[in-house]
Amino acid sequence: MKIAVYTRDYSSLSGGRFMRMSDKLVSSGFKLYRIRSSSDLSEGTGLVLSVGGDGTFLSASKRVGQTGIPVLGINMGRLGFLSEYSPEEACEAILTGSYTLEDRALLETKVEGEMLDSDSSFWPYTLNEISVLRGGASILGIDVCLDGNPLPTYWADGLLVSTSSGSTAYSLSVGGPICVPESKVIIIAPVAPHNLNVRPLVVPDTTVVTISMRSRDKVVAMSMDNRNVRLSSDARLEVKVAQFSLKRVRLEKSSFIKALTTKLFWGEDIRNGGF
Repeated sequence: MKIAVYTRDYSSLSGGRFMRMSDKLVSSGFKLYRIRSSSDLSEGTGLVLSVGGDGTFLSASKRVGQTGIPVLGINMGRLGFLSEYSPEEACEAILTGSYTLEDRALLETKVEGEMLDSDSSFWPYTLNEISVLRGGASILGIDVCLDGNPLPTYWADGLLVSTSSGSTAYSLSVGGPICVPESKVIIIAPVAPHNLNVRPLVVPDTTVVTISMRSRDKVVAMSMDNRNVRLSSDARLEVKVAQFSLKRVRLEKSSFIKALTTKLFWGEDIRNGGF
């Protein structure tokens, strides 16, 4: 089987742990090759290794696109909810086939209006979240409709729309709920709201979310996972779950709840004992 290797830091591929993994896989009959973009993927590739942290995994998901090739995240970063496995764990799983594939929902964002610094390579899909943020000193008024039903205007520094995968990323930082990855939901959460009576909202993943903005500034920032675009403040966004998903490799001993307790120290309390 051909295995593509993607990383944003190629020095990590020369480290001893990854090199030992690579040598073991090659000696067992696997063919490994490096990619930088989606055009580098060769026919017959059965797996993509994302070597780095969760940011690298997000970049790898763009390279995979709609090909359906599974992505296995090898953690060379810090937290790692998407890239959570060591080179040793990943190697053993590949050699023995002791893993499953899970479908992770992607969001598709359509932009009506001017994108000030985008080009033809604009990719409308995100694995974690899409957010709009004020581009200057002025507060944003953000109007949101859910399947055509308007919510009260958010007055805030910004707003994000997240998948369940993204619930442990930016959404978590702004006070959003933690959702297990299998949850078929969309999270809508304001960033630094100036309304005291607004809270993050969880809606079904069948919902179409439309967003428009009011600002004295002419430009707003849009963040899509780890990519940034500047928009005209009169732009309108439509966000919904994409018609295809990302296939993520999950090892048999993997546990999302265990990851929460070990990586985020969720519920750590001297009275609980076992953490």
